[in-house]
Amino acid sequence: MTTTPETPEIPDAPGVRGTAEVQDRTGPLSRSFPGSLRPARVLPGAQVSERAAVGDGTTVWELAQIREDAVLGEECVIGRGAYIGTGVRVGARSKVQNHALVYEPAQLGEGVFIGPAVVLTNDRNPRAVAADGSPKRAGDWEPVGVRVGRGASLGARAVCVAPVRIGRWAMVAAGAVVTADVPDFALVVGVPARRIGWVGRSGERLRARGPGSWECPRTGERYEEAEAPDGSVTLRDARP
Repeated sequence: MTTTPETPEIPDAPGVRGTAEVQDRTGPLSRSFPGSLRPARVLPGAQVSERAAVGDGTTVWELAQIREDAVLGEECVIGRGAYIGTGVRVGARSKVQNHALVYEPAQLGEGVFIGPAVVLTNDRNPRAVAADGSPKRAGDWEPVGVRVGRGASLGARAVCVAPVRIGRWAMVAAGAVVTADVPDFALVVGVPARRIGWVGRSGERLRARGPGSWECPRTGERYEEAEAPDGSVTLRDARP
């Protein structure tokens, strides 16, 4: 897997159970995963592929489906009825809430929050049939993914239309439809989603201290606006 600062490496071992690489010593994925943290829990009624990897301390709730070659980091929570697609990577301590749909090849960094009924799409031009009317097959289209940076949050029923990147610690409001990349720390709302402000690591909306300077009202952390290479405005830490 290619890693970026927005999508930290998710280790195959230690603390991850179920991949082909570790099955020789742990056995197939089951309802008990010994490890340094508390064992992972897979609730009755959940479907977890034997080719998936589930990190220690992770909980997979009823009716969730984890597909082949998906990797869940340590201490994640996968809610009731959620779907994690083939090969999807979910960073440690992330939460995917009830009935969220995370389609491959999505990548989620550490500490990501995916709210109830959120959808991360993977098809630029969705069709059930080809131009000649024949059913489309898996080989007839190329999946594209959504990347979600560390600490970002997507509110209930938000939709991300791939391919897009959600920046680190960004906040996507409930019901928003994201059709373009979201900068780090951005607060976006609406259809299509647009930036209306900035948020800090605490999730609180930042308050202005002066031109281009922002502060978290909860933690006192300070941030500065900067210009990205494409000319757009981004936010960065003001800490040394």
